[in-house]
Amino acid sequence: MTQLASPAHPLPPRGPDGRFRRPEDEAGENGGEQVSADLYLNRELSWLEFNRRVLTLATDASVPLLERFRFLSIFHSNLDEFFMVRVAGLKQQVAAGVTKRTADGRTPSEQLEAIAERLHPMITTAQETLHGQLLPLLERAGIRIVGLGDLDESQRISLDRYFEDEVFPVLTPLAVDPGHPFPYISNLSLSLAVTVRDRRTDERRFARVKVPGVLPRFIEVEGEPLLVPLEDLVVARLGRLFPGTDVIDAYAFRVTRNADLDLEEDEAEDLLLAIEQELRRRRFGAVVRLEIDEAMPTWLVELLKEELELTDDDVYPVEGMLGVADVAGLADLNRPDLRYEPWSPVPHPALRSGPDGEPADIFSVISEGDLLVHHPYDSFEHTVGRLIAAASDDPDVLAIKQTLYRTAGDSPIVQALIRAADSGKQVVALVELKARFDEEANIVWARELEKAGVHVVYGLVGLKTHTKTSLIVRREEGGIRRYCHIGTGNYNHKTARIYTDLGLLTADPAIGGDLTDLFNFLTGYARHESYRKLLVAPVSLRDRVTRLVDREIEAQRSGERRGVIRAKMNSLLDPRLIAKLYEASQAGVQIDLVVRGICALRPGVPEVSDRIRVVSIVGRFLEHARILQFGPDDVFIGSADWMPRNLDRRVEAMTPIEDPELRAELLSTLDLMLADNANAWHLEADGSWRRRVPEDGEARRDSQAELMAAAQARAANGDG
Repeated sequence: MTQLASPAHPLPPRGPDGRFRRPEDEAGENGGEQVSADLYLNRELSWLEFNRRVLTLATDASVPLLERFRFLSIFHSNLDEFFMVRVAGLKQQVAAGVTKRTADGRTPSEQLEAIAERLHPMITTAQETLHGQLLPLLERAGIRIVGLGDLDESQRISLDRYFEDEVFPVLTPLAVDPGHPFPYISNLSLSLAVTVRDRRTDERRFARVKVPGVLPRFIEVEGEPLLVPLEDLVVARLGRLFPGTDVIDAYAFRVTRNADLDLEEDEAEDLLLAIEQELRRRRFGAVVRLEIDEAMPTWLVELLKEELELTDDDVYPVEGMLGVADVAGLADLNRPDLRYEPWSPVPHPALRSGPDGEPADIFSVISEGDLLVHHPYDSFEHTVGRLIAAASDDPDVLAIKQTLYRTAGDSPIVQALIRAADSGKQVVALVELKARFDEEANIVWARELEKAGVHVVYGLVGLKTHTKTSLIVRREEGGIRRYCHIGTGNYNHKTARIYTDLGLLTADPAIGGDLTDLFNFLTGYARHESYRKLLVAPVSLRDRVTRLVDREIEAQRSGERRGVIRAKMNSLLDPRLIAKLYEASQAGVQIDLVVRGICALRPGVPEVSDRIRVVSIVGRFLEHARILQFGPDDVFIGSADWMPRNLDRRVEAMTPIEDPELRAELLSTLDLMLADNANAWHLEADGSWRRRVPEDGEARRDSQAELMAAAQARAANGDG
């Protein structure tokens, strides 16, 4: 592999407030590069197009029925988060009078208009998919969602009993009148706007009833393949909540609130306590979306708008079910015939048991050569999980250092770290408290780790620690040896079964030295301005990637060889790197990109980006791995996407893959994804995405299915 010397490259400069300054703070959003607005796709609209690709899987007849419900649920939960963070942020900018244009030339208000214009038809499609396709298909499969009027007397009596025992005790009717102010409406909760008439005074009154989120959204009718929506049961029994009145009508509505944290880290004496306070404030964020039953009368809509301080643009009338993310419960029905064939990740062949039945010693295996693991095809528990567990129990291990960004509630990794601390090992865990929507869970784990004696560090002011790294220090016969894991995914055994991620297990002394320096940077005051092999943000990653692109440009122009750039990532948004890729394309470098979600680069523009191809893989597993290839031999994996935040405002690490066999495996994976015609979408120059399908005479290629088959074959054959 061609080695590039790492020049001294200082951290981004800090401003007067002590925070790292971003390139856009210095030179506008384009970071000083002159990229024409019409060559840059809008971030928010690109994300909506990604979510449209998810929605398309819910409409795909080749996808098992219950999995289609799951994709529909994912579409809606993605949309909830989009409003809580992205739309909320744009609304705050509009309220503050911000008119700065994005790289594609839009102001915040123009972006909100474009979002609404694109989103309303998409929501209509989602509702038509649920009510016009999925629910009828579910009924044909023998499972019906029904109203109370469809039940016989014994079934209604059974549901009456369920209502009295389970539902009625947790319902709280909230009146709205001069003595009762409009109630607080919690984020993403399903509510009923109820109108009642007092029988004595004939006066009409308004009340709100929250449909309890602590109960299943769909109630199974005992002994029958029938399901009743919880809100239907509540509406049918509203008389129990308002005795002495007549219930006139009830309409469902749902609010989405701004849920982004507004944290001044520099002013926080205790980051953990500051985030806890912000989490409490998050519950009361401004409402940014109101979803209503399409049949809700105008006077009631106006009342909700006034009380929630909303405009017409914030209101989304829905024909059919609200809170469709809850159909995830239907995806979990006990009907394996309506789901994907179960997939069990396989143990890595190099780590399977030896002839005596004893499992291979993981330290010995790694010391003999690097291992590349690819989840969920390779088992997380039998590779990364096994390494951390072995380190926690091995008396020769002196120290374990690990970053934790998002982890599961019952994480074996965390339990292993606690065992290691209990046994007297030095254990350091960098817990990123600022991982959005996982802040509360990470606070719980941080406190549990601290109680066990683990040295817990919360990260750096102004930077998120997003890198996925572990360092194990072990005493061996020849002296101290360091074992490392550098990955693309979180240390989460649950998401490792549904996210595709890569990891390198290595005892390379140079990488061990780099990780030692990186952890010293994260836990202390050390500021390393260069690393031996790792590409580290915000220190050297941007500069090294830029220089590698320049090298491919020079190779192409000089005729030394064909310039090649291939990359797989979640998002491509950085204006400076996009400008550099345009330059490479114009020089004749062939560029192939696999970008799952947001892509602001516009491919296929004549004389600008006509040598750039962008593909998105959206399938059974969530594509999450990052792979970079420059020329024939320089290949990296790691945690960073090509977004300004990843390159300049997060701690990220990418590692070179130097073993020729492992490198060939990664290049083969890129080949496979670029050949996919089952889960792949092609980005057109106008920003639209076209689904790829097999051409006449062409075999169907499903990259995820082929990787599952390859993992099973490799495990069966024992190929390492």
